[in-house]
Amino acid sequence: MQVTWRMELKCKADDCSREILNILAIYTVKFRKTYTGGAAISAISLSLFSRTELIMRKYLVFIFVVMLSGSVKAQDPHFSQFFASPLTLNPAFTGKFDGSWRLAANHRDQWPSIPKAYVTTSASFDFPILQNRVPENDVFGVGISGVSDASANNQLKLNYGSLSLSYHKALDEEGYNTIGAGFQGTYSSMNLDVSKLTFEDMLTQNGFTGTTSDILTNGRNQSYFDVNAGVLFSGSTNGENNYYIGASMYHINKPKVSFKDKNWYLAGRVTVHAGGTFYLSDVVSVSTSAIHQIQNKASETTLGAALGLNANGDLSNPTNVYIGSWMRVNDAIIPYIGLEFNGLRIGATYDVNISTLKAATGSRGGSEFSLIYIHRKIEAKGIPCPRF
Repeated sequence: MQVTWRMELKCKADDCSREILNILAIYTVKFRKTYTGGAAISAISLSLFSRTELIMRKYLVFIFVVMLSGSVKAQDPHFSQFFASPLTLNPAFTGKFDGSWRLAANHRDQWPSIPKAYVTTSASFDFPILQNRVPENDVFGVGISGVSDASANNQLKLNYGSLSLSYHKALDEEGYNTIGAGFQGTYSSMNLDVSKLTFEDMLTQNGFTGTTSDILTNGRNQSYFDVNAGVLFSGSTNGENNYYIGASMYHINKPKVSFKDKNWYLAGRVTVHAGGTFYLSDVVSVSTSAIHQIQNKASETTLGAALGLNANGDLSNPTNVYIGSWMRVNDAIIPYIGLEFNGLRIGATYDVNISTLKAATGSRGGSEFSLIYIHRKIEAKGIPCPRF
């Protein structure tokens, strides 16, 4: 989810006159890892210099330029706190928690140095059902979720809603170890506000003038149905600690997504993830998680851990403080702080770029906030489940 466009701009000699190319040295800021897709949207800074006397020093900013004849790359939106967005991570997490219902929400503002470049918000609500009809310690879960992803100050919008189902089978009498599978159906819609965009054929020696001849043959609104699925193993050695490992695949049906033609299909995204919470003492714990994602020819690996401290010493209703860090390999360091009390956990991260992108962003990768609330009954059994 779950698709939005993450693009880079490529200027070709047959798109610009030789005269313009002789005057301008164009430096393209390459954003995050990209995946092959349909139309191209980008946020690119172009510094203009004269190759002869450096007379012209005019700084232009092309924000979200549509290059309908250029190369196209796309990427699913993602969260640095992937561990705090269960239904966008794996449909098999649906209903898999210790409580009667769960509410989760996430908000991410990426690359603040480019105003509202990518702003992503998600929310989900899930719960177990038929608890009196399924075998003891088994879980049948149902959930709904939605994501809103806006690019270039809402010039490109993606909205989708999902319905998820999962079933987890207990592998022992205590219910400490379970294995389950989940499925998710998603309806997605995309909208491109063409009136706010600058097209490549509008670029002349005098700047952007005239009108464009490019036409979105498929219109500016696109919608499609998506199918996702996942599996999950969750275990515990003593009823207190927990560990899990899972895998999921999104865009199984590879829906067609294109504003210009009908030859582009959304590539499937395969995710492998794992994590766990382990107690070092009654008041100190360590929570760790890792994820590896592959889509088309691109991949991403993020891993890290947080130290938890029970601040009030109450084992039945603790107030936990979390401090830790994750790392997106070859891309960003992600410090994390969190607070948990009365079933509510709030988390905050900030991406610090360490890749070549840091020159363009000033190492400001973006802020992210998460919230998870789990409602528990007083008589809850307390079976160990994946924690976020």
